[in-house]
Amino acid sequence: MPLSEQEQRLLEEMERGLYHNDADFVSTVGGSPLRPNYRSIAIGVLAAVAGIGGLIAGVAVQQLWIGIVGFTVMFAGVLIATTPGKSGRKIGGAPLGRPAQRSQDKGFMDRLNERWDRRQDGQ
Repeated sequence: MPLSEQEQRLLEEMERGLYHNDADFVSTVGGSPLRPNYRSIAIGVLAAVAGIGGLIAGVAVQQLWIGIVGFTVMFAGVLIATTPGKSGRKIGGAPLGRPAQRSQDKGFMDRLNERWDRRQDGQ
């Protein structure tokens, strides 16, 4: 069921308010820090297809080891295709792969208080 014109305007107004008042939150939540790596997806799909072929060939010639190798290649291909690529983007000023180090430096409430102070100073 589509939104009415008034509901669409209200939604757009709320979005503009969110972007204006809490840009930090929008940048953190708005986009995924992980981007798809299309080369890994293509290689993973090809490996999965080759693994399925190996699995079928192992069953056809009744060789267990060929089927096991085919299954292993298929499984590895699926893992390669579904593992997201890492982006060099930072969230909150700290690199993505190191959240534990940031939390050791300051407590959760300290970080929240600092964000609140920065937000109040900016307005």
